Amino acid sequence: MIDKLLRTLKRKWPDATEFSIVATATFVLIIALLGVIHLGGLQPLELVVYDQMMRLRSTLPPDPRILVVAITEEDIQTYNRFPLSDQLIAELLEKLLELQPRVIGLDLYRDIPYEPGHEQLVKQLQFPNIIAIKNLGDPDAKGVPAPPEIDPSRVGFNDIPLDYDNVVRRNLFFADSTSGTSFSFSLQLALHYLKSQGIQPQNDPADPDRIRLGKAIFVPLKTDSGGYQNIDAKGYQILLNYRSGMDGVVTVNVSEVLNGSIEPDWVKNKIVLIGTTAPSGKDLFLTPYSPGKKNSPRTPGVIIHAQMVSQIIDAATGERPLFQFWPQWVEIIWISSWAIIGTTLAWLSRHPLILVLGSPLLLGILFTLSFMLFLNAYWVPVVSPGFAFLLTSATLISYRAFQAQRQQQIMMRLLGQNASPEIAEALWKSRDRLIFDGKLPGQKLTATILFTDIRNFSTISEQMPPENLLEWLNEYLAMLTQTIHNHHGIINKFTGDGIMAAFGVPMARVSENQIARDARAAVSCALEMSEQLQKLNLVWQPRGLPVIQMRVGIFTGPIVAGSLGGRDRLEYGLLGDSVNIASRLESCQKERQSSVCRILIAYQTLQYIDHQFEVESWGLMPLKGKQQMVDVYRVIRKL
Repeated sequence: MIDKLLRTLKRKWPDATEFSIVATATFVLIIALLGVIHLGGLQPLELVVYDQMMRLRSTLPPDPRILVVAITEEDIQTYNRFPLSDQLIAELLEKLLELQPRVIGLDLYRDIPYEPGHEQLVKQLQFPNIIAIKNLGDPDAKGVPAPPEIDPSRVGFNDIPLDYDNVVRRNLFFADSTSGTSFSFSLQLALHYLKSQGIQPQNDPADPDRIRLGKAIFVPLKTDSGGYQNIDAKGYQILLNYRSGMDGVVTVNVSEVLNGSIEPDWVKNKIVLIGTTAPSGKDLFLTPYSPGKKNSPRTPGVIIHAQMVSQIIDAATGERPLFQFWPQWVEIIWISSWAIIGTTLAWLSRHPLILVLGSPLLLGILFTLSFMLFLNAYWVPVVSPGFAFLLTSATLISYRAFQAQRQQQIMMRLLGQNASPEIAEALWKSRDRLIFDGKLPGQKLTATILFTDIRNFSTISEQMPPENLLEWLNEYLAMLTQTIHNHHGIINKFTGDGIMAAFGVPMARVSENQIARDARAAVSCALEMSEQLQKLNLVWQPRGLPVIQMRVGIFTGPIVAGSLGGRDRLEYGLLGDSVNIASRLESCQKERQSSVCRILIAYQTLQYIDHQFEVESWGLMPLKGKQQMVDVYRVIRKL
């Protein structure tokens, strides 16, 4: 029985074959996950984590080189119009130029006159340090042109690239239009500012397709940079490194400038951007910081342009690094490594607590490492390796749970027909030692052993055809089996026409009360066998089947339980003098039987049944193979 179990389970237990299966499954899962990543399946989650890391890092103070002059709702109310007239914009430019800014960026569309004051505005636009805007628009739609009176070299497009969720995370430098390659508004402002410091763009000697500006090399985004997958990377884009989530620039409104209530050093040698921050202007965008802003989650476009200018200048002067990304092959190794870590954890973890504590710990390490890289301007995938870790570990856990369930089912099927579920469960709990050592260790315990036998079975078997005998005997043995299981006993073996059963195995009893409970269960079981046999006789007699009597021997004492045999042939054995005495009690003085079921016990069992049964003393009797006399009693009924 057990040798068959071993052969079956060894084919299911972790070995080189199962390791290859797990390794292959892990490889397939990695390939499938990389396919999902390539298709952009995890990009939304990667961007959510990116935004969270952006909010978690410390913010920088407002850029002292930049001033934003904002058209607010108060300004619109004060001047009672929107857009503001050309005269107001001209006066604003005149006031600012008097304070000697390095460059002024006009983030307002001025493709048509807004009288009065258009001629006055045209005059101001001729100053060489004023940058105007145009809008490229969608490829299929006509954008908004720049003011016709301004030099095209002082025009930049103010289009802002949006991700799929309408969040601004990228800075577009160049774009192709019908008139050729256009510079962005933020890049034009930064280049004019840096030119005065002797910093001008040039091609990187190592890669002519890259731009070197001061101390920085601007590496353009690819479609799959960082956590991105399949984004529109046309033009020349970089990842926007925000200065902070609190706008990151000093802001004043138009009224303050026109009233002369700003300090001159706020403007002198600075970059000044003029734009609308009023919500009614509808020039508002979502940023990574928007989820943390309760009142006004959207950021005005002019503020975002100021953030872009600040990033370009910081990178060129070496104050802040640009975001970098791993090559694709490094990201694949990074993701695959976490998949292997997940498989290894699930493979080596034998206790659920290790998985419960280990998984959050390792995921925490993953996020910490990724965040540390993020703080050093490296954006690496976070969700993808985390998902790889969880996917492979969960798959292996499910596989091992499935294997364990199959193994347990096999064991229960192989043992459950001959032994009780308790023995099968005990063997299952000891499966590690059973399979690797090839045996169960011997265990000393106190149990009650029960033997049964049919009186005159040899004579009966001679009078019946074999096939009828087998059918009749199975009906009888099925009754005994069910009765033993009803009383929580286990069947150790069938002995032809009889059964050897035990009460108190395979789990050792630790108290006298438990031993007594087993003894009472065994005696009650024998009495129920007597009742069931009487019913069977009533059923058999009309069918012409033999009407029989049976004998039962019961003894309580120490035994040793464990596996018997070698690796090729094993069975769960019960050994000890107690087993021999129970067997001899069943077979002693076979002629003394006055009832359908004779039940004999020894004094060792009697002392445990607590006077709950009526017994008849047979006195001290010699038993075959025993030198000492045994005090024998016949059980009559339950009191």
